[in-house]
Amino acid sequence: MNNPRKITVELPAPLLAKAQQATGSGITQTIRAGLELVAASQTYKRLRQLRGKVRFTRTLADLKADR
Repeated sequence: MNNPRKITVELPAPLLAKAQQATGSGITQTIRAGLELVAASQTYKRLRQLRGKVRFTRTLADLKADR
């Protein structure tokens, strides 16, 4: 990780507890996981916008045969 920053964040205790329970990790790892999801959501949004606009030259049968 490049140039980590130390920050102070105020969070509702129940939200943090719920998030930690979901990740099974400590506070730092839980916050990192949440930030990664937020960052990835923009990429998912762009991919969803491409739905139906990309044509593939290989068929499903070709892909299965290539295994």
